Amino acid sequence: MNIREELEKEHSKAQALRIANYAVQNKKQFRELMDCYTDTDYRLSQRAAWSVSWAARNKPVMIAPYIGVLVKRLQEPRVHPAVIRNAVRVLELIDLPELYHGEIMNTCFDFIQDPATPAAIKAFSLTILDRLSVTYPAIKPELRLIIEERWDTETAAFRSRGRKILKSQK
Repeated sequence: MNIREELEKEHSKAQALRIANYAVQNKKQFRELMDCYTDTDYRLSQRAAWSVSWAARNKPVMIAPYIGVLVKRLQEPRVHPAVIRNAVRVLELIDLPELYHGEIMNTCFDFIQDPATPAAIKAFSLTILDRLSVTYPAIKPELRLIIEERWDTETAAFRSRGRKILKSQK
């Protein structure tokens, strides 16, 4: 399978899953998927992001060498929200290397404070910050304050995750 050609051909859940299942079979194939994920073609990158997300959920060991790539993509300007959404979805589910904790925390705090950030990115970011607050309890008051301040203007997804976090921090 040529992953690039398959991504260009069709954009569907079934196709994303097929590509993800193919990519996790070996490191070379996964690298081909990650090359598409980091491509400058926004449509290709967006489509690859969905497959990366499925692949990482199915076989987390494959994404481990690329955590830095995911973190870098979060901070790049003009990246399609789907690319960011799928990156934070992956980061929400895996053990995060300590090397990236600071960058991830700063980026997630930026996401949850920015009114223009899409709801799913904020929800995943809240979960990441909650998980990191176990290691860094000093961020709990800031996280709580942001949740409380933004409560009335945020989406149901934000309030749902925020409610769980506020309950767990009592």
